[in-house]
Amino acid sequence: MPVSVANSQVVYDAIKGVGVRMVSALPETWLVHLIRMADEDPDMTLVRLAKEEEGVGVSAGAHFAGMKSAMLMQNHGFLQAINGIVGVSLLYKIPLLMLITDRGGFGEKDPWQTEGGKHTRPVLDALHIAREDLTRPDDVEPRLAKAMT
Repeated sequence: MPVSVANSQVVYDAIKGVGVRMVSALPETWLVHLIRMADEDPDMTLVRLAKEEEGVGVSAGAHFAGMKSAMLMQNHGFLQAINGIVGVSLLYKIPLLMLITDRGGFGEKDPWQTEGGKHTRPVLDALHIAREDLTRPDDVEPRLAKAMT
């Protein structure tokens, strides 16, 4: 889905609809609206990260406290966080909802994004991490609900 306030609102409403009450993120241009929505929502806790791997620990802590959480990040952030994802979430079977922006495809205006975009799906597949692309607003809520099961 293209980045817009309206599409971000659809994603944000779905995040809340599946019971997420904590999100972690770094500033990122494609996530700016989601981050702002979380920051302005008194029912949501936004944890600002210094690096994406910290979000794995934040989400694990939220899980142990009985709270649903989500990590918001771009492709390169996912690739940077792999050690935490494998060493905490996958190893100990801790649920981890990741919303990863799909940077680096055809038409990407920032050339430094292309390598991350090229490798994200193969790495997710190699780690056996289930994934769904959010390409249409009508698909967002059912796919996030499926991801939370």
